[in-house]
Amino acid sequence: MLKTSGMRMKLLSKGIFLSLIIALAAKFLSDHYSVPVMLFALLIGMAFNFMIKENNCEAGVNFSSNALLRLGVGLLGFRLSFESIDGVGLNFLLAIIFLVTFTLLSGVALSFLFGRRLAFGVLAGGAVAICGASAAIAIASVLPFKKEREQDVILVIIGVTLLSTIAMIFYPILFVSLGVNNLEAGFLIGATIHDVAQVVGAGYSISDEVGIIATFIKMIRVLLLPVVLIFVMLNFRGSQTQKISLPWFVVLFVISALASNILTIPDWITTGLNIISSWLLVIAISAIGVKTSLSSVTKVSPSYLIIIVIETILLLICSLAVIFVFRVLGI
Repeated sequence: MLKTSGMRMKLLSKGIFLSLIIALAAKFLSDHYSVPVMLFALLIGMAFNFMIKENNCEAGVNFSSNALLRLGVGLLGFRLSFESIDGVGLNFLLAIIFLVTFTLLSGVALSFLFGRRLAFGVLAGGAVAICGASAAIAIASVLPFKKEREQDVILVIIGVTLLSTIAMIFYPILFVSLGVNNLEAGFLIGATIHDVAQVVGAGYSISDEVGIIATFIKMIRVLLLPVVLIFVMLNFRGSQTQKISLPWFVVLFVISALASNILTIPDWITTGLNIISSWLLVIAISAIGVKTSLSSVTKVSPSYLIIIVIETILLLICSLAVIFVFRVLGI
């Protein structure tokens, strides 16, 4: 057992070390040039994309961008207070349910419009509506098996990951230029960006307050994943049953938030956990940068990518419309 664990750590060490070095460089540059650390981490990581296939780095980079990311997001719950939840309000939470439903149905409609399979529309709609690649994989797992399903999943993952990365860079600039407040910015980022990692990166690139609100809104979207999976199973598999569960990092996020608000935890512990969480996220974003290859764009069929792009734009427009309506109504 120890020998197996040691071999696994050796396999992961190079990729983790590469991600850590990039994270340290990003933090150094951020401290000296007042540019968001997440943006530096992503851009520097992309410059080292050639390393993903070199020196056995791939396993460690994948571990950093997945396991470390999810652990970092889970620990963000310690930063969430009941006051901040109350500040978001029921109206924003209901808006999230509407946006997820609308985006999922628009994916199905666009799939028919472009002559694609219904299953692809569900995959694309679910990925854009909920949590990007993770949602696509989860939805694919409850769809009936077909030979072409794996290709559909790969195309959706490439599309949403690419668009999430672009959104992480440009959405904060867009939302700040529109003059939104921190609550509105957090809602917009949490409601419109596909992957959890990019939501965290975009939110914290504006401010810590926007980051935690965006993460909370994103967790609401992720919490809707089991509902979507049940819907897919009922429509594609009839009465066949299959176990459905929440991602472990969502459970950790909820437990962390409850513990932070209900229990009396010494400040040095919460401060330490917050620092650990911050570093885990910067390391994870660095790893995501390393994994991001701009040449992957050429691998996506135009019609497939168009469906995901249109869904992304519709989600953005609808989210901005929600903010406009709430302002008009004084909510």
